[in-house]
Amino acid sequence: MNGCSTNVWWCVVLTMVYGSVLLLLNLKYSNDSKIVLSRLSAGQSSCVCPTASSTANDKHGEKQHKGEPLLWQAESDASFHKGGDDTVARRLEQKVRVLCYIMTNPESLDTKTIHVKNTWAKRCNKVLFISSVTNNTFPTVGVNISEGRHHLTGKTMKAFEYIYEHHIDDADWFLKADDDTYVILENLRHLLEPYSPNEPVYFGHHFTPYVKQGYHSGGAGYVLSKEALRRLVVNGILPRNCTIDGYGEDRHMGGCMQNVGVRIVNSTDSLGRSRFHCFQPWGHLFGKYPEWYIRYDANGAKSGQNSISDYAVSFHYISPQLMYGLEYVVYHLRPYGIKMADNE
Repeated sequence: MNGCSTNVWWCVVLTMVYGSVLLLLNLKYSNDSKIVLSRLSAGQSSCVCPTASSTANDKHGEKQHKGEPLLWQAESDASFHKGGDDTVARRLEQKVRVLCYIMTNPESLDTKTIHVKNTWAKRCNKVLFISSVTNNTFPTVGVNISEGRHHLTGKTMKAFEYIYEHHIDDADWFLKADDDTYVILENLRHLLEPYSPNEPVYFGHHFTPYVKQGYHSGGAGYVLSKEALRRLVVNGILPRNCTIDGYGEDRHMGGCMQNVGVRIVNSTDSLGRSRFHCFQPWGHLFGKYPEWYIRYDANGAKSGQNSISDYAVSFHYISPQLMYGLEYVVYHLRPYGIKMADNE
């Protein structure tokens, strides 16, 4: 009996020791992940930031995003791929000028928005981070609209009004995206190249209800031509001919676009595959969509590898970790010995 009790005792001790080791390893992994993202948050993108004098005058007192070594390179991708040819992408960058408007909020700057700034936003011709309040150190533009889902329409309308008044000549196309959306700018420019920015058009993931011509998903991101932006502000927002606040920003934006004569353009590729995506990549691969998406989607809520374009433009609900994962997979991972075709 004593021998049996001794064995039980040793089993209990060993179980406690093993459990403690697993707990410590888990805590270390969790802490390491936080440290990595924190250090990534400290890295600067290629955006021009304010001088020291303007930082000192920041009335909101946000901490400055600087100082620690970069864990993620912010310079040109060419430095990673010696001998690579990005001639076409560089030509399109000059020909198809895209201003990226990233919708964010003060609480998300260090946890989400900085990772957009460090990854895909550096490929925009111009990028604006628009929030409810101004932050001169990040920097963000404040539009003085309360935060919350019921004010997303007002925040977006004010943002486009600001862009029209201050940056209409800085680009030909104007992208709206959330701070958890990942965008492949080269593929967006490839989509836009055949169109004139003087046409009243906009692109995105097409939903069908509420508006006769439908509307584009806000989370997947949507793109306005210069003429579409002009009509939105001059004929819609300023004379208050559109809903200018409330829940359902993308739906209200679609209604306003229809009212001012901006038309939706089919954004799928030549094989009918989707370019703008409301969910993470595997969400569209496996197709476990929520009921509302199945009802709303203009293209039948398709799923699987053959439903997603090889020239996909955007994915939504992207965590900071996945933001860097997509950055690596899209711009750095290569199958050796395979040269990809340039057609659809």
